[in-house]
Amino acid sequence: MSYIILGFVTGMSLILALGAQNIFVIEQGLKKNFVFYVCLICSLSDFLLIFLGIFIFYYFQIFFTPLIEFLLNLLLLTFLLHFIWNKIRSEIQNLNLNIKQNNYSLSQTVFKTLGFTYLNPHVYSDTVFFLGNFSKDFILEQKIFFGIGASLSSILFFFIVGYASKYLSNYLMTKKIWKIINLVIVIFMFFLSTYVLINIINFLIS
Repeated sequence: MSYIILGFVTGMSLILALGAQNIFVIEQGLKKNFVFYVCLICSLSDFLLIFLGIFIFYYFQIFFTPLIEFLLNLLLLTFLLHFIWNKIRSEIQNLNLNIKQNNYSLSQTVFKTLGFTYLNPHVYSDTVFFLGNFSKDFILEQKIFFGIGASLSSILFFFIVGYASKYLSNYLMTKKIWKIINLVIVIFMFFLSTYVLINIINFLIS
């Protein structure tokens, strides 16, 4: 039981950091856009990556070279810039935003959720490498309990964030407030893109 608690606390401390994936989950909750599927995909992805890190940490570590991280950062930067451009374009075209309306189809939502999850190197560093390295000296039973605890923290976090945002959307129905939310999202994504770009430049000049 103590290793379940340890895994839960450790996992929650990592996932609480505000990132692109969390912002996307919040946005889909505010739009009431396939919230369950978004939360489910994020939770199951964390579950898979956490246990991947716990059980095959040493083998996987070999393949996570600086070049692989560089390529993942390139993909993430492209993905983020495309996301930002769509946000800005919607404002330029003065589209009639309605957060009750589904902006994406189910397949589009699934694709974007997978993109924000698996194209983000920090997802791997947190789940696979940090948790995997942290638990490398645990015995098998301890590893399992630790992984269960960390996975529970992800499930709880994503579903609370997603459905809390969905509930709050009832109080954020005005176009003015939604424009402010979009602006905050764009600004955050811009700084995140800048951070990723700096990592890319550092790799190229090193």
